[in-house]
Amino acid sequence: MNLAQLIKILKIPSEFVADLNSHDLTEPIASIHYSSKETRPAGLFVAIKGFKVDGHDFIPEAVKNGAAVIVAQKPVVTHVPVLVVPNTRKALSAIAAEFYGQPAQSLQLVGITGTSGKTTVTYLLEKILTAAGFRCGVIGTINYRYGEKIYPSPVTTPESLDLQRILSKMRDVGISHVIMEVSSHALDLHRVDHCWFDVGVFTNLTQDHLDYHLNMKDYWKCKKKLFYNHLKPLNENKIKAQAVINCDNHYGQSLYQELSYTKFSTGVIETADIRALDPKMSQAGITATIKTFLGDLKISASLVGQHNLENLLSAVGAAIAMGIELDAIKSGIAGLMCVPGRLESVSNNKDRHVYVDYAHKPDALSNTLKTLRPLLSGRLICVMGCGGDRDKIKRPVMGEIAGRLADLTIITSDNPRNEPPQEIITQIAVGVRKVNGHSFTIEEVISGFNAKGFVIEPDRKKAIRLAVAVSKPFDTILIAGKGHENYQIIGSKKIPFDDVVEARSALALEGVSNG
Repeated sequence: MNLAQLIKILKIPSEFVADLNSHDLTEPIASIHYSSKETRPAGLFVAIKGFKVDGHDFIPEAVKNGAAVIVAQKPVVTHVPVLVVPNTRKALSAIAAEFYGQPAQSLQLVGITGTSGKTTVTYLLEKILTAAGFRCGVIGTINYRYGEKIYPSPVTTPESLDLQRILSKMRDVGISHVIMEVSSHALDLHRVDHCWFDVGVFTNLTQDHLDYHLNMKDYWKCKKKLFYNHLKPLNENKIKAQAVINCDNHYGQSLYQELSYTKFSTGVIETADIRALDPKMSQAGITATIKTFLGDLKISASLVGQHNLENLLSAVGAAIAMGIELDAIKSGIAGLMCVPGRLESVSNNKDRHVYVDYAHKPDALSNTLKTLRPLLSGRLICVMGCGGDRDKIKRPVMGEIAGRLADLTIITSDNPRNEPPQEIITQIAVGVRKVNGHSFTIEEVISGFNAKGFVIEPDRKKAIRLAVAVSKPFDTILIAGKGHENYQIIGSKKIPFDDVVEARSALALEGVSNG
């Protein structure tokens, strides 16, 4: 790529091109950057206005580090060429896609969006596609992976430059299918521009990210962009991309009615194209017959709960849309033992049922607790908190859910970030008190609790140990909120912390009765 090609990609008006004639338009651009610190000689720096800092303020640093060209949203005085565009996020996506050779065009892309279930559906599809003989990559909340390579995931859907780089690496090593979690932020911030999806999957929509979106209407509008702006258009064979919609929620039913192209509905409702017949659930998993237009499919899955039945149906629908045979679908589902941090069971010899789950949203916490309640053989203890610098509205809502559905709620910290943990806990406790008014002290609850109530322990490690210490054989403990995360964010620091590791440590302590 050179400056002349860049001008063409960004459709810079001719009257502005004349100002660039003093520069060599054929000089190669060696790299692309949106971080001034990472900018290298002969690189292109794209200035993006972020949530906390504005990339335009770092243009001098980028130039000092060797930037040969700047792309900005406003005129900038510097000795290197500056291309001014209306939206630098859109520009970054267009440039990155071209720089890396339009990798999305060489791959079968599956995009999964919705509030909950995205990660589980990616894991299911990865197993199904592998069982069908395909080499696939996954881009999602837990990590980015393909072949034997696994990379940590800082965000659910990477920035467009990083995304195009990852897709190009997958293409270059022979990956044929890529399964991608597509967040509302990614859709709104143009991260998946220039990615044309062959299959789009919608899981559900419930309250989340209202610290970013104006309201649920705006949040829903962003989610729908995947199906209106990013599915593959008609190709030479007159085949368009397909949508797989979970219609067990009213948002899915509405979207299904709106779309005019090929689509499949999933759910337990009788009208669904792909639906579950006679599902049976236990702490060991789910068995069901799934009715499809290709025939009936009997499945046995290690996943637990109604919400995971919906995830299974979404994965089956996406696999069918890609032309995967039923035998491979069945084999792939059977091959998935667990999804990290998604009702992940912590094995022990103390007769406790201990689960770690990523439930950090009201609907997710409700689904998880409702999943566990009918399976109980003892009491249900829930350890939960809410993240700092995030949607404050959901805190009392989540407290009320935990207070209503758990026998004991232990309110603790969950990535407090820059907020005082006690303030977050107090807001959660408002909701718990509405439905579960008895407030235990730590000393009281250690002595034993026979009535529903809650206790506050701000230290998450101590909260997990408290849950195990007050439990009895056959009790169920849910440690909610962080799931696969192996850190705590306190202030601006990431401190190593893993709920699964802490739960195992607590279960190994002397004094934990096994009956």
